[in-house]
Formats: sequence, C-alpha cells, structure tokens
Amino acid sequence: MAAHCGMMASRPLLRYLPRFERTPVANCGVRPFSKSSLCRSNLRNKLAAERQHSPWTLMAAVYLQRPPVISADLNPVEQRFAQMMQQMELEKSILCEHELRLLEDAERLRRRQADDYDEDEDDDERKEQDIVLTQDLEDEWERKLKTFRPAPRVTDVDKDLSSSWRLLSDSLVLLSEQQVGSTKLWLLPQAQWRSGETLRHTAERALACLTEPALKATFLGQAPCGVYKYKLPKTTRSDTTVGSKIFFFKAILTHDTTRNAEPNGSIMWLSKRELQRFLKPAYMMKMERFILGP
Repeated sequence: MAAHCGMMASRPLLRYLPRFERTPVANCGVRPFSKSSLCRSNLRNKLAAERQHSPWTLMAAVYLQRPPVISADLNPVEQRFAQMMQQMELEKSILCEHELRLLEDAERLRRRQADDYDEDEDDDERKEQDIVLTQDLEDEWERKLKTFRPAPRVTDVDKDLSSSWRLLSDSLVLLSEQQVGSTKLWLLPQAQWRSGETLRHTAERALACLTEPALKATFLGQAPCGVYKYKLPKTTRSDTTVGSKIFFFKAILTHDTTRNAEPNGSIMWLSKRELQRFLKPAYMMKMERFILGP
C-alpha cells in the first residue's frame, strides 16, 4: 500500500486534474473564478461613479404641437379626386325626400292646370292649409346662402408669430427663446433635471413655467421620443460642466384661451417650414425624426 501511494505521489499532479474535472464534484454548483466577472463588476462601479460626477447636464424639452384647426387647401390631385368621387356619388345616388317632393309638387300643379281638375281629389289637410312649394323653399335657402359670409382662412393674426391662432390650416410647434451660455437661441421649451423627479416631470415643469395656465397640453407617453447632445462654448466650459443632454417629449395642445392676448416676444408658434429659419441644422435634424405632421 505504501508502495502504491509512493508511485502516485511521484507522478505529476497535472495528470490527475482531468479526472477530477469529469467527476460529479465539478457540477456541485461551485462557480469557478473568472476574470470577466471581475471586469464587469469594475465597469459597473466605474459607470456609477461617472453618473455621480458626469460633466453633462440632463435636460428635458417639450415638443408641443398645435394641430390644424381647419382643413387644409386641396392640392390639384386632391381636387380632381374629390370631383371624381362627387360625380360617382351623384350617378349612384337615389332621389332624396326633397327631390321626391319636387316631383309631387310638379304633378299637383300639372293637375291643377288641367281642364278636368277635381278639388275633391286632394285630402282635407291640404285644403285647410296653404301649400308651400319646394321651389319656394329653395328660393329661401338661396337668399340665406347669399347673406352667409364664411370666416376668412387668412387673417391678420397670421403675422403674429407669438399667437397660437395663426395659420389655422397648418400644424404649429412652440419655440421659446432661452439663454445658452452667452447667447440666446430659439429652442423647444426645456428645463434642467432635478434630483428626485423623472424626466417627464421635468418636461411638464418646463412647459408650466413658460406658458400661461390658459394653455393645457396632453403628453404622449412616459418615455422620451428623442435625445440631443451639445457642448457649451469653450469660454463657458468647466471641469464639471461640458454640455447638456436634452431628452424630448411629445405633447398636444388641447386647450387655449389666449386668442386676444398681447404679443409675447419670448415664444413663437411656427410651422414646420418656418422652423428651419430659427433652429440650428443639427437641432432640426434631431427634431425631424419625431416631428408630427407634414
């Protein structure tokens, strides 16, 4: 026995390691030490430390849209299609009650003008009351139509960029003038994130601080629809502040009673084709990914 033990002890230990790996002991649930686990743990600790001392300021902005109030003008293709559908509806339609009454009145007048007309053919109700011909109704409707004046589609308010009642047939977006470094820029309403609140709450606060209580909006979802990152000018940068990361949220204007309000120079309601005149190309490029409407 001592001889066998001496022979085993004299053999290299590496020859017996594969045998131990194939035994049930290897599957007992003991997790082997791995360098990758240590790397992942160090990476998580590093990211947590970077979040606490991040040089980027978190912001939340609101893409507040006022939907069209009236229908837009039809383009030539839409006009031809509308005429075609109207012609098809006319050809496949049946006579309405008004048209049937026109035929009845014409038949009654023809019988009255005939030589063999007998008044007893009409019922008692029509004898006791005056008959109002449908042609008389059409004449009355025509007179009312001539006095009707539709509201103008283009008004003087269209020139006031601070009014949300301009360009009623277009979709408008709210912009506000904000201080970025030493310059003023036109941006979506935004505010800096505060500890303890969500980005959605920050966006709601940015809108509430900018607009009056007469404006009410409905936010579309809890998650941001886009993000934009920019760096501050070199003269205003520091070791703790390099730039900002802006998270965009969508909202729809649902209530507005500021139709007769005084012009406000700090805000603008612009259509999509007007945004390019006031926004920087990089900022506009980010907005085009989630902008609503044509």
